[in-house]
Amino acid sequence: MTTRFINRSALTWGVVALAASTFLSPAMAEMLDVEKDELTLGFIKLTDMAPLAIAYEKNYFEDEGLFVTLEPQANWKVLLDRVITGELDGAHMLAGQPIAATIGFGTKAHIVTPFSMDLNGNAITVSNDIWAMMKPNIPTDADGKPIHPISAETLKPVVEQFKNEGKPFNMGMVFPVSTHNYEIRYWLAAGGLHPGFYSESDVSGQINADVLLSVTPPPQMPSTMEAGTILGYSVGEPWNQAAVFKGIGVPVITDYDMWKNNPEKVFGLTKEFAEENPNTTLALTKALIRAAKWLDENDNANRAEAVEILARSEYVGADEEVIANSMSGTFEFEKGDKRAAPDFNVFYRYYATYPYYSDAVWYLTQMRRWGQITEAKDDAWFDETAKSVYLPDIYLKAARMLVDEGHVAEADFPWESDGYRAPTPVEDIIDGIPYDGKKPNEYINSLTIGLKGDDVAG
Repeated sequence: MTTRFINRSALTWGVVALAASTFLSPAMAEMLDVEKDELTLGFIKLTDMAPLAIAYEKNYFEDEGLFVTLEPQANWKVLLDRVITGELDGAHMLAGQPIAATIGFGTKAHIVTPFSMDLNGNAITVSNDIWAMMKPNIPTDADGKPIHPISAETLKPVVEQFKNEGKPFNMGMVFPVSTHNYEIRYWLAAGGLHPGFYSESDVSGQINADVLLSVTPPPQMPSTMEAGTILGYSVGEPWNQAAVFKGIGVPVITDYDMWKNNPEKVFGLTKEFAEENPNTTLALTKALIRAAKWLDENDNANRAEAVEILARSEYVGADEEVIANSMSGTFEFEKGDKRAAPDFNVFYRYYATYPYYSDAVWYLTQMRRWGQITEAKDDAWFDETAKSVYLPDIYLKAARMLVDEGHVAEADFPWESDGYRAPTPVEDIIDGIPYDGKKPNEYINSLTIGLKGDDVAG
């Protein structure tokens, strides 16, 4: 699968070298003296790996003197382990992975990120049977269509019915420190359903749970639900739309409708790699920024081409029609209920690629809320931890170089930011509780369900 990548890069090296010796362009003249030019980067088969695919296909990596092999990975644990061992130089990662590894939840390793890959892009899907049970509880508009966003309050009577019949209510998410895990927990808790705690001695995440959440790799979500092992799941695309196309399930809410323009994946690498290869890290960041810009520019004009690229077997390997259903500005819920969703996938606008400390802090608040962080931490700890993982200084240095080279606009970047987003207002989040990354404990204590203060699960 990766031979095509390696061969094309090797051939291009000769072409680039010849061109450089004869027609040295201004961009080439500014090329960084990278410490490592042959790199292997990992990803999971999801549409939000798109910046990697586009940086490869549009030669943005090669413009920076990097010759990259992209390798799909079996699951998120394998991906993280291979970055830690150095088998992968970097990877498309769950935003929670660098943070969790750095604080020692799961595998201990100092992972950093100079680049956030996207905003939004996930949804929660339930099986047809569960949807039929939920539907009488869901308000409808004048045309009889469900009114969105759909609250987990509409699922609560269904879960209670299962409980009364002595049956577990099982749902899937992709990894314990995935955005998908925290999003489905947020949605359930906002609707009065307990998604369970983690503790030092019980890492199942199912302590006191009304809904039992377990790990399922993204591409296996639809088939696992179809088999009845899980009754629904939280995952990125195209695996929600795949359930619609297969006629086996119904997405009930997107993460955009849970929390407008929420952070999603990041590009992760070890701190050691970033420190030993500073120019290579800058070059990677430059290439990825350019790819993100291409994905969003001219009101998503390039998305059709992006869909064709992502559908290829070496990337996501799903039908173009399925990927396009969410990647092209729409999202389909019940079959035939297709709605406008221009910001379902955001790669560049709204400063999407800037690695905000406040995004890292939000993940840490959810780890504390559900017991993955077992003890209370003061606000300074949240700030220090975020700053040890997210690297906006590297990002802005890469952005400045791209501005100077004429690839991006000055206005595309938050040059004066202190690394924290403005607080999320009540109207942008499903439970109406505002989030201020500079006040993590105040935020944790304002949430109805979850650990607070010195609480310990178990």
